[in-house]
Amino acid sequence: MTYQFRALAEQAQADGHITAEEVLALRRDGWADGRIEPAEAEAIFVLNHRLATRDARWVDFFVEAIGEYMLAGGSPRGFVSEAQADWLIAHLDRDGCVESMAELELLGWLFDRAEYVPERLKAYAIAQIEQVVLTGTGPTRDGGQIEAANVTDTECRLLRRFLFAFAGGGAAGVTQAEAELLFRLKDATLGAENSSEWELLFVQGVANYLMAYNSFEQISPERAVQLDAFMNDTRSRVGGFFGRMAKSDLGENFIEAASRVRRFGRKGATDERDAGAAAARKVSENENAWLQGQIEADRQFDPLEKALLRFIADEEGRQA
Repeated sequence: MTYQFRALAEQAQADGHITAEEVLALRRDGWADGRIEPAEAEAIFVLNHRLATRDARWVDFFVEAIGEYMLAGGSPRGFVSEAQADWLIAHLDRDGCVESMAELELLGWLFDRAEYVPERLKAYAIAQIEQVVLTGTGPTRDGGQIEAANVTDTECRLLRRFLFAFAGGGAAGVTQAEAELLFRLKDATLGAENSSEWELLFVQGVANYLMAYNSFEQISPERAVQLDAFMNDTRSRVGGFFGRMAKSDLGENFIEAASRVRRFGRKGATDERDAGAAAARKVSENENAWLQGQIEADRQFDPLEKALLRFIADEEGRQA
């Protein structure tokens, strides 16, 4: 950490205020070498907690600086480790919850750009929105204004961003735990002045869990490190590439995929994918039992549940 960076951070912490010029100076001194150091990341978090107000310039700097620090520290880059998730949650949760929109924006920025994040980091982010909705107080409520339980426009947009994040274990798909969270929020906010976006988000989120086809499997950080090292190995010529691939454990899936291409060609792969998608759109017996349990839990059949069932029926009807 440079002397100038430390001095600026300490002054802003003491004042509880940071000017546009000071934010610009932090950018210049913090990123002079193209990276954020651990001590600088710690200082930026401390400063964010101390600020009485956070304007757009600060929020942008905070999100980009900590986000880049997280992405650059992954192995390989962009793969957030369990240790990094621990560090981030510890800083976000120091008061028992996320306290500012800057921190929520940081989570969204990270999920948008990371190749991989531990599932519990995504679960933590979604739980913050649930807490705000149920308690009526938090960073999305204009400084903590208490209201009856309801879902605001801001919360809808954050939920959509978190639920369909590519970097999580669901790989842009909604998990059962997340679908159950949507039902909890729906039950808690029935009849409230909710966002006009809420019904659509509820329907699409639950239907995604029940009916979406997703053949993508998120690559693990360990596998990504292996692939990165393999592809960056310049010691062998191209002629030895397939031989090395076949001998490595990385080659098993490659060989099987090549075999399928030879057997079926592009059309076979497409047919297989189409068949999988058609099967996924049909709600299974187990999924139907789960859905009935969620609907009957509050002993009423409400408008959002009716909208969900209409959507499912329409989707299944298109496959008939």
